[in-house]
Amino acid sequence: MFLLRRLASDMSETPTHQPLRGRGAVSNQSGRFEPTTRVAYDDGWHNEPLDSLPTTVMPDTARRVITYNKSPDLGFDRTINPYRGCEHGCIYCYARPSHAYWGFSPGQDFETKLFAKFDAADVLRQELSNPRYKPDFVLLGANTDAYQPIEREHEITRKIVAELLRFQHPVGVVTKSALVIRDSDLWGALAAEGLGHVTLSITTLDRKLARTMEPRAATPGRRLDAIRALSEAGVPVCVNVAPIIPGLTDHEIEPILEAAADAGASEASYTLLRLPLEIKDLFREWLVSNYPDRAAKVESLVRQTRGGALYRSRFGERMKGTGPYADQIRQRFALAAKRYNLTRRFQELRTDLFEVPAAPGQQLDLAL
Repeated sequence: MFLLRRLASDMSETPTHQPLRGRGAVSNQSGRFEPTTRVAYDDGWHNEPLDSLPTTVMPDTARRVITYNKSPDLGFDRTINPYRGCEHGCIYCYARPSHAYWGFSPGQDFETKLFAKFDAADVLRQELSNPRYKPDFVLLGANTDAYQPIEREHEITRKIVAELLRFQHPVGVVTKSALVIRDSDLWGALAAEGLGHVTLSITTLDRKLARTMEPRAATPGRRLDAIRALSEAGVPVCVNVAPIIPGLTDHEIEPILEAAADAGASEASYTLLRLPLEIKDLFREWLVSNYPDRAAKVESLVRQTRGGALYRSRFGERMKGTGPYADQIRQRFALAAKRYNLTRRFQELRTDLFEVPAAPGQQLDLAL
């Protein structure tokens, strides 16, 4: 772990404290596990500032790809994350602090120093083939987006979805990427058997705000196009208004739900802005750098939904918040979802079809 942290320190660029083209975080402060802290310092040498940061992809040789959880806030107990870190660069991403565990900054490192599980489909096949494995719904991309830009080249997520289809295993995905349309054939086949559905997250319909806040995610219009394409392919689609940012995007709840319903979504959900650990400082830096006139108001409203703090991690309230302002958001969302017929719930995906396919050269059961 020490060597990994040294490597991270050596690879990290000096904090810039200014917006960079195509990146969400303004700085690259050290993670909470690091023995030293990097800070920006003007030494009088007026070097040209960085205009952008390159993306580096490193292998993640995990022995298992299915991760289990016991969170009462989640409706599933297992996930698969093909990647660590996320090139989308969403400034509010709740997964950013996880990068610190590997010795990297939750700031710009999170969106530029990425890990890919290149052999994920092979490892998954072994896990699903274990006689002791019990099938249940699995969510792709619960930590970072399974369809982030590097997926276009590596196709790890497509291989995983294809493997789950072979095993007739129930699966869903949450994404901000229109790249999911590429795999409409797989998701359509899963949906036809009652085995799959897709959730598209839309934070704002304002293209300029989206480009600043989620610099490498699909534009709002392309996400709506993805909802339409998947719906036409017979795939159940949920729109996730997430996160709702008080004072910045909360006025868009109704327009987003209306647009998603027009595109063919059948269900809706939402999450209130979460600012755990390093995200608090990263989000405030971004807000002051990009929307200084709204920073104080946004922070005040966030605190009103979190009992005076910027974040409270208690189960049962971390996703929706508490207090009058959070209640107002909850009521508005419920009314709008009902108005646009987005209160339907996905049917529970089937587990009874699960079957380990015959390996190449394996003799078939004579009983068949």
